[in-house]
Parts: sequence; structure tokens; C-alpha cells
Amino acid sequence: MTSNKTIQAPRLLEDPPLHVESLLAAAGAEHPHRLICVQADMAADGLHYGNQWLAATQNRILIARQTVGAWAVVDTSIDDVIRAHTDVLVGGGHLLIERHAEPVLVVAFTSTEAAKFSEVARGIEQLRKHQALHINGHLERVRCQHCHRLLPEKDGICPACIRKWSTMKRITGYISPYRWKAVTLAVASVVTTMAELAPPLITRRIIDDVLVTDNPATFDEKVMLLGFLVLTLIGIRVVSWAAEWVHGWNVAWLGAQATADIRSQLYQRLEMLSLQFYDKRKVGALMSRVTRDTGRLQDFLVDGLPYLLINGMMIVGILGFLLYMSWELTLYTLIPVPFIIVWSIVFWKRMRRFFTRWGETWSNLTDRVAEALSGIRVVKAFAQQEREINAFGALNRKITDIGVETSVNRTIFFATISFLTGFGVIIVWYFGGEEVIDDRLTLGTLLAFYSYMWMVYGPLEWFGQVNSWMSRAFAGAERVFEVIDTAPESYEDVHAQRLPKMSGHIRFDEVTFGYDKSKPVLNEIDMDIQAGEMIGLVGRSGVGKTTIVNLIARFYDVDHGGISIDGIDLRRLNLRDLRKQIGIVLQDPILFSGTIAENIGYGKPGAKFAEIIDAARLANAHNFIVAKPDGYETQVGEQGNGLSGGERQRVAIARAMLHNPRILILDEATSSVDVETERLIQQAIHRMVDGRTTFAIAHRLSTLRDADRLIVLDGGRIVEQGTHAELMQRKGKFHELVELQQEASKIIAIAE
Repeated sequence: MTSNKTIQAPRLLEDPPLHVESLLAAAGAEHPHRLICVQADMAADGLHYGNQWLAATQNRILIARQTVGAWAVVDTSIDDVIRAHTDVLVGGGHLLIERHAEPVLVVAFTSTEAAKFSEVARGIEQLRKHQALHINGHLERVRCQHCHRLLPEKDGICPACIRKWSTMKRITGYISPYRWKAVTLAVASVVTTMAELAPPLITRRIIDDVLVTDNPATFDEKVMLLGFLVLTLIGIRVVSWAAEWVHGWNVAWLGAQATADIRSQLYQRLEMLSLQFYDKRKVGALMSRVTRDTGRLQDFLVDGLPYLLINGMMIVGILGFLLYMSWELTLYTLIPVPFIIVWSIVFWKRMRRFFTRWGETWSNLTDRVAEALSGIRVVKAFAQQEREINAFGALNRKITDIGVETSVNRTIFFATISFLTGFGVIIVWYFGGEEVIDDRLTLGTLLAFYSYMWMVYGPLEWFGQVNSWMSRAFAGAERVFEVIDTAPESYEDVHAQRLPKMSGHIRFDEVTFGYDKSKPVLNEIDMDIQAGEMIGLVGRSGVGKTTIVNLIARFYDVDHGGISIDGIDLRRLNLRDLRKQIGIVLQDPILFSGTIAENIGYGKPGAKFAEIIDAARLANAHNFIVAKPDGYETQVGEQGNGLSGGERQRVAIARAMLHNPRILILDEATSSVDVETERLIQQAIHRMVDGRTTFAIAHRLSTLRDADRLIVLDGGRIVEQGTHAELMQRKGKFHELVELQQEASKIIAIAE
């Protein structure tokens, strides 16, 4: 019988359209009673795109779907449900609700909805068992909330809904810390604009008052006036030169400084983001954001924005002068302007797609090069240089094709603009000439008007180029700000509980986790690890061994359940305190460019040289280090190039020892080394694990004999626990793995 107790828990709710809302309410599933309400993006037949809505209350499950043109609701009781689960297929999947003596209810969805329906299945299972609802009410967005287009990345930014004004404000916000230089730049811009506007007026006076005039002034008086006006022009040019110099210097400084601040903030955020962020993105694409996208921003700040400001002020000033000289000719001048504006908007809106494609292709090219060069040994080992060259060539040709298409379109654009402005010039020459002939306008005024007219048309032509700069810069800014706006790991959470000295007691409480939320790697893991205990994690590849240690280091947060250290939930623990007390030695240790001493001291900045040597001795690394010509000052290349695998491993162990962690993680620390090197590494590990909570993952199961306890995983669950001897006696899963490994060793020995 269904419990009447109200379940207080997070809900997974989406807002249905009004006609579905009415159907659900009429069926008794009003909004206040819903615990789950989600949309599926496949039709009821499971073969076509469409809409279905699933709602669940404490007692019932309802599915609103369209059949034969009409909407209907399928209703079932929670008590009739035997099991709810998802069946994930290629490109999509099904939510299957199995019932007593009733057909299985099937809700089809695409792969973008898989994580959501995995949570729905989990929630229905909890309701079926009358448990408190524990589901993730906040899922990654796959569609834009405004236009409902698919996002380029989960929880990403929709390119179609970017607001240029907001982006512009944000970019220029990086200039605000340097407001005095910005004020200087503004003053220089105003002076430059005024200096550009003055010469046509002076030229008008030279023509009307000196060269073409009925003024009865003497020759000397006219020469004096001419000299004064020419000197005025020279003075204006000197002032203009000085203002442009001040303007150019400040623009270059502000643009470079603002871009450096953006680049610095971007890199800081990249360092603080979780591994989950990096799992979804390629390193080359992220490098492209740090380099190319920030470079676009600098181009806009140095070239585009100043051009926009100065020419914007100039157009306003020129229009004022034109109206003052002749409002009729001003109207003739403006005839082509609406056509120019419309053509520019249409053209640059189309060009934005080219810039987006160009940026995406550049990211792919950068990533391809980074991947090929980092794996150059594999490329050469399999003689696949030609393949990589061809792949690079295909992307390079794609960039070239986009570039050519862009250039052709730009040529058409500027040719059309010149055609339109040419008509404006012809119109002004005709009607202006008519007014000069009729003595309604002086020749000097017409020539000044002609000069100002080109000063209007010129920027109008190039405002399209500014739009191009803006489109490129905003496309880059969107990619940069997407990273900056991503929530970082909570290192500085003031509400987090401090634990500067932990004992190392770790507890897993019904932990479920999956890198893809619809495909859990770990399922309801329960284990209690005492402080100082050495645990060996055993199982086939892909069963979740490395995932467990990733969760302990909080590289990822659990989907369900919890992990605690010394009784404190990891999510409430200060992340800096946690990471400072965890040491990790990986199967393929990462070393950085620098000296061996710098690599050993990486985890403890400011470590004394004697401490580095002591750590190297404990790791059995000292002898091979001092045997090198430069000893501890030996330069290590990228990824540890210059050292053998065993040497890199021992340097990594020395680094972990100097770090002096309370929790030690050894992930295949002795794999892929010879017997003698393995013996040295094992000696170092024995010294390291003493008094520390240790998790060891090893390919050779015999190396885990000294572990206090072995935990055997299969299918994402714990299937056995015990010492090496106990598990061998049980002849269970662990015994099977040992037997398989021994058989494989015999085959290898025979082959040799």
C-alpha cells in the first residue's frame, strides 16, 4: 500500500505548455503535487522527433503524448511499477517502466536527454520503494533557454542569442581600472576629431575670401589673409599630429593592458576549473582561446573601437556642419545612406557565419597539431606521418576555402558601397553646381561640402569593416567569457570546513558516479577505510578503480551518496586543505620542463635543497640523479623527456614524498618497468605508505600482497573484500583474476 507521508526532496521539474498543463491537471497531477515533470524529444512511436511529457507524483506516473493528432494521458499507479530503468542506445535511448500484468511503458529520447532520463528512472525507483527522493534537480543544459537551439557544448553559450551591447560593455569594462589613461584617450580623440573637421571650413574661406571674391581688398591684404589661413592650417596639422600621437600611444597601451588582463583572468580560471570541464573539451581548442581569441580582442580594442569612436564623433560633427551650410544638399547627401546601412547589416550578418566557421576550424587545426606533436612517437612508430599530413592538409584547405570565400564577399561588399556612394557624389555635384550657378551657394561652400561628404561616406564604408572587427572580436570574446564564467572549483569557499591536519579515515556511503550521467561507472559503493590502512583496488579495466581515487581527490563530485574524510563530507571540506594532504603517483607520471630538483620540489614551493635530496633518497632516485653530469640541475624536457620510465616514476615518488601527504594514491605506479626498477620502486613505496592511508592500483596483482585489504570491483560494484590470502582461499572473483594473470604470464614466457 502506498505511503501517505509527503516526500520532501529536490524535484526535477520543467514547465510544460498550457495544453499539456491542462491535461496533467485534469488527470490529477496538478503542479504542487508533481515531483518529476520532464519533456522527451521523441514522438510516441519512437521513430520521429516530437514531444512527450512525463510527470510523477508521490502515487502516480502520467505520460502525456500525441496520438493520431490528439493528445492523451497514460496513467499508472506507482504500486504497479516493478522496475524503471533506461536503455541507452546509439543516438538515443528508452525509459522503460515495467509493470505488473501491464505492457511496459516506453518513453523514447535522443542522446542529449539521456542524463535527464537516467535521473527520472532513478527517481521513479525511489518513489516505487517509498524512499525519500534523492535526484539531481539541476542537469546540464543541452538547449538554449531562449531559442531552444542545441548548444555547442553542454551548459555553454548560445551563439545566436549573444547580445552585442552586453559583450561590448563587458570588454570595455576591462579598461575602467585605467580610467585616467581612458580620459586622456577621450580628450585626444575629441581634439583629433575637431582638427579633422576644421580644414574644409578654412579652405572655404581661402576660396571665397581670397581666390574667388568680389571683395575690393588690396593685393597685400588678400596675401596677408591667405598667409594667416595657411598658418592656421599648419597649426591645426601640428595639433592634429600631437593629438594623434597621444591617441595612438594610449590606444596601444590600453588595448595591450586590457587584453593582458583578460588573458590572465582566462588562464587563472583555466587553472581553477574542474577536470569535468576538461573532459568535455580539447586542449588545442582551449589553447586557441588563450592565444587567438584574446588576440582578436586586442585587434578590436587597438583598431576597431578607436575607429568607431572617432568616426562616430566625426559623423555627428560633419552632419552639423552640412546642415549649417545647406540643409537641402545634406538631404541629397543622405540619399545613399539607408541603402548602405541595410546592405552592411545584411552582409555582415551573413559574414558572421563565416567567422564562426573560421574560428571553429582554427580550433580543430590547433588541436590536431597539438595532438599529433604530443604523440609524435606513436605517429612515427606506426609510420603514419602521411596520414597526419593529409589530415592537417584537409583542415588547412578548409581554412583557405573559408578565407577565399570571405575575401570574395568582402570585395563584393566594398564594390557595392563604392557604387552607392558614387551616386551620392553625382547628385551633390549636380544640385550643388546648380546653386553655385544661381549664386545661392558659393564655390568655397560647395567644395567644403564635397570634402565633408566624403568624410561621411568614408567611415560609412569602413563601418562595415568595424562590424567585421566586432564580429570577430565578439565571437572570440564569447568563447573567452564562456570559460571565465564557468564555475571554478571552490578553493576559496569561506563556508567550507577547514581540516589542516587529517587522520585519513575515509568513508564511501552509497556512492554512485558516472562521467556520463546516463552511464554510471560506480553504483552504490559502500566502504569504510581506517586511517593508515593500505587498500588495494582490484578489477578489470573500466570497473572504476581510478574513478574511486579521482573521487577521493575530489577531481569530480559524486552524483549520489557521499564521501567523507574524518567524518566531514568532501563537498563541505576546504578543497585546498584536502589537496594539500593527498599525494598521487600515476602510471605515466607528468613532469614539467625544468630541472629534476624543480620537479621534485613542485608540490612544496620553497623546499630546501636538503629536503629535496632526502626525498630523492627515500624514492631510490638519488643515485641515478647524481650519476648524471648536471645532477639535480639536469634539465627535464616536456613530459619528462630525457628520463627513462623508471626514472620518471621515481622522481614522481620523490615529489609525493616531499609533499608528505596523509592520503597516498598509487595508480599503476610499477607498471611498464623492468624487474630491477620495479624492485627499487617497491622499496620506495614501502617507505612511503608507512602511517598513511594508501590506495594502490596495480596491474600485477602479486604486488598487492602487503595491502591490509583488497577491494575487488566488478560492474561498478564491490564484489569482494579481504586480504590477499583470504580472497585466494575463497576462490571468487579475485582468485579468477589471479589465475587469468598467471595463465597470461605463462603464455608470454613460452613466447619468449
